[in-house]
Amino acid sequence: MPGYAHIAPALARVQAGIAEACLAAGRSPNEVTLVAVSKTYPPEAVAAAAAAGQLHFGENRVQEYQQKQPLQPQAHWHLIGSLQTNKVKYIAPSVYLIHSLDSRKLAEEINRRAEQVNRTLDCLIQVNISAETQKGGVAPETVADFIATLQDLPHLRICGLMGMAEFTEDLRRIAGQFRHLRKLFDTLGAHATDRVQMQTLSMGMSGDYAVAIAEGSTLVRVGSAIFGTRT
Repeated sequence: MPGYAHIAPALARVQAGIAEACLAAGRSPNEVTLVAVSKTYPPEAVAAAAAAGQLHFGENRVQEYQQKQPLQPQAHWHLIGSLQTNKVKYIAPSVYLIHSLDSRKLAEEINRRAEQVNRTLDCLIQVNISAETQKGGVAPETVADFIATLQDLPHLRICGLMGMAEFTEDLRRIAGQFRHLRKLFDTLGAHATDRVQMQTLSMGMSGDYAVAIAEGSTLVRVGSAIFGTRT
C-alpha cells in the first residue's frame, strides 16, 4: 500500500518487543493483546495494519471511530479515550471493549444503549493510578465501591481495569504505579461474579509497554511505534 509500507515492519518490531518483554517476565506472548492505537491516522493506515494481520484497533474519539470502524468491520474496535454519554449510542452496536468507564452516569447510558441493540457491552474501569488531576478515572481506593454500584445494570459487564502511568522517565515510578493497579486487579479478581470478572488489565503504551508487561499487563495500547509520528 503506497505510503504505508513502513507499517507492516513496524508492527512486526512491536510484536517482537512484546514477545521479548514477555520472555523476560517469564510469560507467554499469547497472554498479551496488542491494540494498535489508530487515532489521528487515516483509514489507509488502519487498512495497512489490518493487511499485516493486526486485529485490535483503538480510537480515542467517537467521530474517528465512526469513520474507520465500518471500513474494517472484521476488526475488534476499542474505545480507549474519554467517552461522553451523548456519544455512546454511536458505538454501542459495534464496539468490542470500552476502556474508560469512570462514572455511574456513563455506566447507565452504556447499559441503556446496549439494551437497545440487544448487547451486553464489555467495559474496563479507568483507574487514576498516577493521581494526576488532569487525568480521568476512579481513585484506586474507591474502585471496589464503584463496581458495587453497577450491579443493577444487566447490559454492562466489567471485565478488567485500565490505567495510565504518569509521563516520566523514572521507570521505577512507572513500574510502581502499574504494580499498584495489578494488585488491585488481583484483589478484585478474587471476588468475581458473572458480570464482574477481572480478565483484562490494560496498561502500557509505546514508551512503557515493556514495563507494563513485566508488571502483569494483559493488553498494551501502541500507536506511534506502529503508525509513525503523529502530525
